[in-house]
Amino acid sequence: MKKLIPVFSFLLLTLTVSSQNTYKISTDPKNAQVLIFQGLVSKSDLKQEKSFDWFSQNQKSYIPDSNLVNAMKSTKGKVSFLIFGGTWCDDTQFILPKFYKAQELADFPDSSVNFLGVDRDKKSIGNLSAFLNITNVPTIIAIKDGKELGRVVEYGKTGKWDVELYEIIK
Repeated sequence: MKKLIPVFSFLLLTLTVSSQNTYKISTDPKNAQVLIFQGLVSKSDLKQEKSFDWFSQNQKSYIPDSNLVNAMKSTKGKVSFLIFGGTWCDDTQFILPKFYKAQELADFPDSSVNFLGVDRDKKSIGNLSAFLNITNVPTIIAIKDGKELGRVVEYGKTGKWDVELYEIIK
């Protein structure tokens, strides 16, 4: 899994060129309607979707770990991130806006961050989630020189996803 990129690059390029951002409306356990995005989802899609009030709320209250911000600054152009998540998932709703806040403070390019929406079964367009063994979301994968540096799954092993991400990319 560490040497992903020849196949991974092809799959991601295929998704970028051929897929459109698709979503479906589902009902969550509380009988609320939710949008489930599948495919590549941009940060602006998340910010602009009116039903995603969780995005701005969770971004507003977060003060990013300064080590993570500095590490992201120093790895611009060297590291990229592939994030699997579900817009229906509480953990994704909590962590993803915070990741994007750190990314923005680091002036880390949007083009180096790809968010791939999955459905409730963790399935993605192109079966990329199965190929990369995604079992829980969010999963943030750091990639450098075509190789996976590491990944943080949900809150990480310690409950401090941002500190663990820093440890991976520093």
